[in-house]
Amino acid sequence: MVNEVSQWLAEIQTLQQQLQLLSQERDQAYASAANWRRLYESESEQRRNDSERSQTRIRALANQLTMFQQAPVNGEASADLAQVLADVNQVESVDALRSQLTDALTLCDQLSNALKAEQAAHEETRHSLTTALGDTIDLLAKEQASIPAD
Repeated sequence: MVNEVSQWLAEIQTLQQQLQLLSQERDQAYASAANWRRLYESESEQRRNDSERSQTRIRALANQLTMFQQAPVNGEASADLAQVLADVNQVESVDALRSQLTDALTLCDQLSNALKAEQAAHEETRHSLTTALGDTIDLLAKEQASIPAD
């Protein structure tokens, strides 16, 4: 009987050790699950923030697009703008929209530079014509002064 009791005690001790080991594994699993939950929540919060920023940027770009659509344009620029607007209407992602915006801003810069160059050339032409007109008037005045009065 003593032998049976010691067997029972040994088995109880083994079961207690197994219970303690399982308890430790459970605690580790809970800690791991809590860590993964924290990482998931952090990632989801970051995704929500990214999504909100993207939505805000899309709304701002849509407002700019509306302003561009309402702006009066003529000539070659209107054909380019019409093409850009047609391309923007077919955009399916934020990256594509960014690409379209970059292209549109590049076109805008090119047109702005062309306009500035045209204005500078116009100013130079106006200055040259004014100088030529002044010289012609001076020559006519000298010519009239050199003709003897009858």
